[in-house]
Amino acid sequence: MVTFLPSSPGRLADVPAFHRSIGGAESNVACALAAAGHTTRWVSRVGADGFGDHLVETIGAYGVDVSYVRRDPDRPTGVYFRTAGDRAGDTHEVAYYRTGSAASAMSSADVDLDAVRAGRVLHLSGITAALSSGCLDLMRELTAPRPGRPLISFDVNHRPGLWGEAYGPEVLLELARRADVVFVGEDEAEEAWDITGGPVALREALPEPDLVVVKQGAQGAVALPAVRGQSCLPQCLKGLGGTPRGDGGPPARAKPRVGEGGRDGTPPSPGCDHTPRPAATAPALQVDVVATTGAGDAFAAGFLSATLRGLPLTARLRHGHLAAAATLTAPGDLAAPPPRPLADRLAALDDPAWGRLRLGPGWTDADAEAAEEARTR
Repeated sequence: MVTFLPSSPGRLADVPAFHRSIGGAESNVACALAAAGHTTRWVSRVGADGFGDHLVETIGAYGVDVSYVRRDPDRPTGVYFRTAGDRAGDTHEVAYYRTGSAASAMSSADVDLDAVRAGRVLHLSGITAALSSGCLDLMRELTAPRPGRPLISFDVNHRPGLWGEAYGPEVLLELARRADVVFVGEDEAEEAWDITGGPVALREALPEPDLVVVKQGAQGAVALPAVRGQSCLPQCLKGLGGTPRGDGGPPARAKPRVGEGGRDGTPPSPGCDHTPRPAATAPALQVDVVATTGAGDAFAAGFLSATLRGLPLTARLRHGHLAAAATLTAPGDLAAPPPRPLADRLAALDDPAWGRLRLGPGWTDADAEAAEEARTR
């Protein structure tokens, strides 16, 4: 959808002008992954209008394949307006104009499912499920168990304002339990599902996914692979493990591994039948924040990029934090991720150096500036 960013702080009623940009959880992730060098495709539906032109052209300019985006002659492109405040704050306002939009008309009957399933990873969001009954049916079709399906990545993205009278939390829990990798904030889990026991309680509530990534705000994030014997979970946080579930046959493209590779020698707890591999944690970075919207999408893109590259779990979390930091230090919903050499160098820092790292606006250009200085000497 098209996003309108405020020209100044304040209530929506008081903001004098807005700057047009692009937004949407899945398209944000696709753009960030394309900017990081991956082959991506965005499958959606927009209106046959100027806003639809803007979305398709802008997202395509990132290198995303937009050839499967359908144009709806009867429904408009969705738009939304927001204030400059942090989404978690009391002053944050969002005005959605998505009812009856082109995207809300998506269903499994009018989406090319083969095109959607062609990648190694299929990233979905709980926002899409809230748009209409047809969108929810599409989400259920895409998350259904089937031979050779891609790795399903699901960002819960609980948005109460989009669900209206529908029971969103129950639907989001259903979809999360059908995914392979789940991204969920500790705060949104409490809001949506009344889960207050932290990562362990979330992992127990979501036993099916191969990996649950719990975002803890300023604390950081933790990635918890699956265990088959759930009774041992609290005792085995240092010895969790999991691999992508069997799919009944070889897929066209190999799935990225989800769990951390290699055994750590930790014996399972009594009665536990899993192969132990450690959970991973990564503290959040110190960031001079410009705007928070889109940071969760960037985190997912950074984590998935590192997953596609086969990096260890801790490195995946750190790449997620670095991608989020790129968006946090930029004004819009979407920012180019740090160049891979810079991200790899920072992700490889030892724990004390990682803890001292502080990033501000323009930090992703550091490598480019250094290269230019060297070139002109």
